[in-house]
Amino acid sequence: MSNIPRSHRPWFYPLITSSVTIGVVVGAPQSAPAAPLWELLLRGAQVYQLYNVSDKEEVQLGKQINQQLIGEQFQLYNNVRVNNYVDRIGQRLAKNSTRPDIPYTFQVVKDDSINAFATAGGYVYVTTGLLKAADNEAQLAGVLAHEIGHITERHLIEQMRETAIARGLASAAGLDESTAVQLGVELALRRPNSRSDEFQADARGVQTLGKAGYAQVAMINFLEKLRSQRSVPTFLSTHPATGDRIARLEKIIDSQQANRGQGLNESYYQAQTQPLN
Repeated sequence: MSNIPRSHRPWFYPLITSSVTIGVVVGAPQSAPAAPLWELLLRGAQVYQLYNVSDKEEVQLGKQINQQLIGEQFQLYNNVRVNNYVDRIGQRLAKNSTRPDIPYTFQVVKDDSINAFATAGGYVYVTTGLLKAADNEAQLAGVLAHEIGHITERHLIEQMRETAIARGLASAAGLDESTAVQLGVELALRRPNSRSDEFQADARGVQTLGKAGYAQVAMINFLEKLRSQRSVPTFLSTHPATGDRIARLEKIIDSQQANRGQGLNESYYQAQTQPLN
């Protein structure tokens, strides 16, 4: 299960390629190519063009992807104390993100690999292995802020759009619900990450981290810690070179402000995550 995912891509942008507008169809699943728009309308199916998808529709898609992930792909860690702790941190960050008006769901995945990822509509996942690897709350917050950055920039949906085009899934009607969900699950688990998306998520993340009152240097410290390990953690394996990410973060973060903020108390963090030991 160490092949869980890692990061994620920009949401619903307008797309017209070869006179085909890509959308998401919420309705009865279909096989073969998507049915003509008029046929879908006769069936009573609702059609959403990608550039018109509302926050509510995005959250619904994320919910369906989440149901597939937790039902078939991995097991959630069920310690209430640890889950509540991670959720408190995540909600604090979400309120200070550039997209605070959607509901966010933070879940802990029972897995020893060091990993975190996000899908659509506010769903963020972090492994027990990553929780153990972090030294303090600010480091964990830095990871969650990075994943929130993928959500604020709608990265998964952009990747869905690109993949649908490459595989010839596009039609005037769009993607049926089942296809859209399965594509979202696949990309959540096995998506390669573009340099631009990762740098963008880092930039958004460090901004959110500081706005939420955490010490921004923690994001750099955690990357440096993972880079020093013998084997590359899942969290970094498909990201841009860690050194490049660190160099960019050092340019973004004000060196005089980097160590100011909360979340650096290691004893407190160990006490909150003690059930993992």
